[in-house]
Formats: sequence, C-alpha cells, structure tokens
Amino acid sequence: MLSCVLAASPALMLGPVASPALRHASPVMQQTFQREQVGYGTAIYTGGVVPTRNAPVKADSTILVQGGSLRTWSYRSPSVEQVQVVLSTEGRPLDADIELWHGPDNTPCKMRVYVENGQLRPFSAVIETPRGPNTVAIRNIGQIEFPIAANVVADQVDSPSADCIAASTTIQGGALRTYPFDPTVDSVQVLLKTDGRPLNARIELLQGPNNNKQVIELYTEDGLDRPFFAILETPGSGNVVRIVNTAPIEFPMTAGVVPHSINTDMSAADVVIGGDIGR
Repeated sequence: MLSCVLAASPALMLGPVASPALRHASPVMQQTFQREQVGYGTAIYTGGVVPTRNAPVKADSTILVQGGSLRTWSYRSPSVEQVQVVLSTEGRPLDADIELWHGPDNTPCKMRVYVENGQLRPFSAVIETPRGPNTVAIRNIGQIEFPIAANVVADQVDSPSADCIAASTTIQGGALRTYPFDPTVDSVQVLLKTDGRPLNARIELLQGPNNNKQVIELYTEDGLDRPFFAILETPGSGNVVRIVNTAPIEFPMTAGVVPHSINTDMSAADVVIGGDIGR
C-alpha cells in the first residue's frame, strides 16, 4: 500500500507543478502583448508631435497668443535699450494691450492696438527700454476665436529715417493733424515724442470717411526718454493717417509722418477716394 502511494506520489507532484506552469504562461504573454501595444502607441504619439513641434522653429521665435491670454518677454540686460513688437493674425481682427513693465507697479509705456485685418496690416512698433531690467507684456483682449502671432526682438530694430526726424512738427494738446498719402505708398513711418513731458496720443489709419483700419492709443510717461516709433502698412488707395494729441494743452508733442516704402508697380487706374491725388 505504501509502495502504491510512493509510486503515485511523482504523478501527484507533477500535477501541481504542471498546472502553475500553464497558468504562468498566459500572464507572460499578456504582459508582452500589452508592452508591445504601449510601445506602438508611444511611437505613434511621438512621431506625430515631434515634427509638428520642430517645424515652426524659426529665428524670430513667434508665439501664438490665444484670445484672453497674456505673454511676457523679459530683458534683464541693461544693454537692451529698445525692442520691436510685431503683431499679426491670419486675416482676422487684432485687439491687444501692450505694456512695458519697469519695476514693481511701474508701467512707463502702454498702448491699446486695434487692427481690422492683422494679415494685411500687421502692427510693428519700437518700444524704448532704457535702464533694464524690463518686461514687455502682450495681452490678447480679443475673443478666443481670434488668436494673434506675437514677436518681440531686441536686435535689428527699425529706426526712423532722417526725413522722418526732419519732418517733425508740433501738435498742441487737444489738436489733431491728418496726413494723406499717395496710393503708391505701401507703408509710412510715424514718430512721436515730447520735450520730456508725458505723451498721450491716438493714432488712426483711415481708408475712406471714418473707416478706421488701425487704431493705436498710446501713453508714455516721458516722450523724450521713451519716444514712439511705428511703421504702418497702407495698402490700397485713400489712406490717411490721423494723429490726435489727447493730452491737455500744456503737453504738446512733435509728430513726424513720412512714407516708408513705395510700390512702383501700383496701377494708375486704381480708384482714389477723394480725387486729390493730382494735387
């Protein structure tokens, strides 16, 4: 009887050993399958994201600012004395607030910018940033459906030409002045400054009666230390730049507005609003 039990014991021992081996093989195969699936999914995700992220990398480092969001560019070096701000869209309206932060609760320059078509007329302005550190803050105050492309650069900044500086004239507080331009003028330079007093102005680009294509509401605490310079795109005909000194009469300013680029291929048969092109 004992010999029968001993003879049967190897069979009994093989039973429990064989059964876990079969049960153990199934989880191993499942884990291997899941690992392959995860690796496959990761490869798809990586291959779809990395090229998209690396494709728009350019030297200008343009950033997309969604509607209602804020982006900042900080410059700690005192050697950065001016920066250029460029804003554009894909053809939709552009509505933004631009501020210069210099220390806590100190905003020496700020402006409100509206452009009817940010692709046809991108906004480009130079902001003086003496005595760093300085921070340029751009807030898209438009709706979330209207993102803007913002870029702030500190090298190769535009500067006013000698003609623009020489053409500066005085605009008293509360007064306005208009500058009509030829249809062949594609862009104009605008330079505003004071003798050290605050600068408050409203710059409008009109194309037709009371048809604002671009509006800039500007404030600068010192128009001599921080003058305003911008290049306005003026495609088409009937373009007029209107500058209003919104400060009191005790705060005059000087304004220089001259053509920046000329389109020699402009057709003479283009419609001219007002008919004053020959004068």
